[in-house]
Amino acid sequence: MLSVLRTTWPLFLGILLLMVGNGMQGTLLGIRGGLEGIPTLQMSVVMSGYFAGFLLGSLTVPGLIKNVGHVRVFAALGSMISSVLVLYSVEPNWIWWTLLRGIIGFCFCGVYITSESWLNAGSTNENRGQTLSAYMIVQLLGIVAAQALLNTSDPGGYTLFIVASVLVSFAFMPILLSARPAPQFQTIKRMTFRQLYRASPLGCVGIFLMGGVFAVLSGMSSVWGATIGLSVAQISLFVAASYAGGLVLQYPIGWISDRYDRRKLVLMLAAVGAVTGLLVIAAQPGTWGLVIAGAMMGGIANPIYALLLAYTNDYLDQSDMAAASAGLLFIYGIGSMGGPVITGWLMEVIGPDGFWVYMGVLLAMLTVYAGWRTTQRRALTPEEQGNFAVITPNATTIAVEAALDDKQSEPADRRASDAA
Repeated sequence: MLSVLRTTWPLFLGILLLMVGNGMQGTLLGIRGGLEGIPTLQMSVVMSGYFAGFLLGSLTVPGLIKNVGHVRVFAALGSMISSVLVLYSVEPNWIWWTLLRGIIGFCFCGVYITSESWLNAGSTNENRGQTLSAYMIVQLLGIVAAQALLNTSDPGGYTLFIVASVLVSFAFMPILLSARPAPQFQTIKRMTFRQLYRASPLGCVGIFLMGGVFAVLSGMSSVWGATIGLSVAQISLFVAASYAGGLVLQYPIGWISDRYDRRKLVLMLAAVGAVTGLLVIAAQPGTWGLVIAGAMMGGIANPIYALLLAYTNDYLDQSDMAAASAGLLFIYGIGSMGGPVITGWLMEVIGPDGFWVYMGVLLAMLTVYAGWRTTQRRALTPEEQGNFAVITPNATTIAVEAALDDKQSEPADRRASDAA
């Protein structure tokens, strides 16, 4: 992996700074909304705006890239992100923030698509897996680092919004000044949802449910934390723990999934997540208990997402992976859009515990459905399965397709020896 970093460090440095800026704005808005007295339900709409914009971007940005090219799209969207981060502080109004969150979600989707295209095109068959793993690690490290920066200034002022804007502006310099040529962009063929569901019912249903879980965990954590009176340091620690948990547990869970029935692993992880939510509601733990619970939820949500993609991929031809990943990410986007709003409504009705209730209910539903699916289809042997790929919910179709393709193209004898 060191050789990969040596050759692609400008791109990774830019991605790291981008994720710091993105991680700051998501948490900062939730904290600032609490300081401004914006109701929970309205803040949930604000948080949903990002996922709506991201979904729209996934549908339209490929066409923009095809028409005007990677560099122009990348530069234009980057300028827009930097501007929006400053505009947040102009007017603390939930309608204004929702619009800006939608714009920034759209722009970040386009930035991810272009940067992932550059990474994929610059990789070889020998180092593609290491490149994508490094990319996912850098993404998560950037978001974790962002939480530390939130403690450097008053969230009620302008400074933190300006810092995020400056970091994003700096992020584009190493990327655009690197000598990496822009890749050819190919339109992904479509797969109907009926075809996708027939290939993997669990994949479709599970991805939809996990879209809601992850959107709540990443979008509503700061809103929930502000509601129960956590300090900025405590909120940032909780958010950082949720992403750190996902980073740490991806690899051991992935190792197990290459040797075990992935449906049962999804079932067990979802059940642990549902119980975690129940325990938090029942025990009402202190700060460190909440941090541990956040790490558990993040450590479950991220790997389940990657497990469901790998499981669906096990039942597809290699030529169908791109179309399937596009369909699954669209389903994930639909689930993401509704998660924060429903959670905000629950928090208005039953109190802050609605944050944990919603995630717990979705994970319980996944537990039941995964258990039922184990009775409907025989389990694949380890030799029949493709290898697990580390994929975060922030990844676009480009990275998902490349990661799954890299794992599926590994020699069969290597898979068999890994499974032994």
